[in-house]
Amino acid sequence: MKLTVESGRGGHTIGTMADWIEHFTGELPLWGKQLMIGTLAAAIGIAAALLAHRVLFRVLRKVARSSQSEADDILVKRLARPARYAFIALGVAYAARETPALEVAWDKVSGFVMPFLLGWIVLALLRSFVEAMALRTDITVDDNRNARRRRTRLAILSRIGTFMIVFVTVALMLFAIPGVRQVGITLMASAGLAALAVGAAAQPALKALIGGFQMALTEPIAIDDVVIVDGEWGRIEDIRTTYVIVKIWDERRLIVPSHKFLENTFENWTKQSTQLTGTVMLYLDHAVDVEPIRAEFERQVRADPRWDKRAQGLQVTDMSDETVQVRLLMTAANSGDLWDLRCAMREGVLAWIRREMPEALRRNRTLPTAPVELAASPSMADAIAVAGEGKHAG
Repeated sequence: MKLTVESGRGGHTIGTMADWIEHFTGELPLWGKQLMIGTLAAAIGIAAALLAHRVLFRVLRKVARSSQSEADDILVKRLARPARYAFIALGVAYAARETPALEVAWDKVSGFVMPFLLGWIVLALLRSFVEAMALRTDITVDDNRNARRRRTRLAILSRIGTFMIVFVTVALMLFAIPGVRQVGITLMASAGLAALAVGAAAQPALKALIGGFQMALTEPIAIDDVVIVDGEWGRIEDIRTTYVIVKIWDERRLIVPSHKFLENTFENWTKQSTQLTGTVMLYLDHAVDVEPIRAEFERQVRADPRWDKRAQGLQVTDMSDETVQVRLLMTAANSGDLWDLRCAMREGVLAWIRREMPEALRRNRTLPTAPVELAASPSMADAIAVAGEGKHAG
């Protein structure tokens, strides 16, 4: 690298970078001279790279802010940090091409640095894409089935993609080591034994990976689905590659292996739609007049805003020797509204029955009977005596 500098005394021209450094530091040993040259060249390359990165991303941020879409803002934000280090690496690489002292050091680390930065950039692109797509899937609306399906696919495919990117990046970094590359070639030569060993070692990971693909394709569950697993009622909070997090109604988290949703039976209350039908059972007296209770139930359920106006009804569905079973049927837009509506109807109808029709409540009946008089029986001794007297008289 040539550098021309005029000295302050107007005497001579320094022709090379080494001469220029020695002009300020004096005579240096060869290794010191190479170190100073490499450091200075790397510093110049890094400074130029940071300047270029700052100018470029300032322009990109202005362009992103001027648009109405949030996707470009997310992309610029995610790429800013990995791109900064990629610019630095490019600046050092360009400086190394012009500086033999720096080129030797750069060749030793570039095999690790470049795959790492490339994987980081690809991972940032993947996450920005997933985050941008998640903005279009609003799961806070009432009919959010399609949005939850898309968000579930994004979550599963994002984790699978992250795993594959990290795996390939680490593999490329390891292949930069000559010894590791030779081991890989040796294993490939003995493909049969290597396949068995790798297959046995990677079986859990491959099973989880295949299970993740199967979850994304078959969709037995989705984010925010209402499920009952192991007798627990909750919502699907997150779907990972190997397990699923279920948020139970009392704020506990149930960690369920992914294969359980593929191999075992469970209840999914929102598989096709969030709309649900619920019932409330009342056990009343046999002599109850059902019609007034039906009218009161219809009045209460129609006045409740949680009823979605799809269906409602009251029927006598069973009878035992003590009570009749009265079923209140109602519908709601989602499981949360249905639970609250069922509780409200149970409380409201029972309160009305206690106030207006107390005779409809179950009661125990006893039939009065006259006391039973039992004649005194002779004692055993008297019976024996009487029997003896009769025999003696005979």
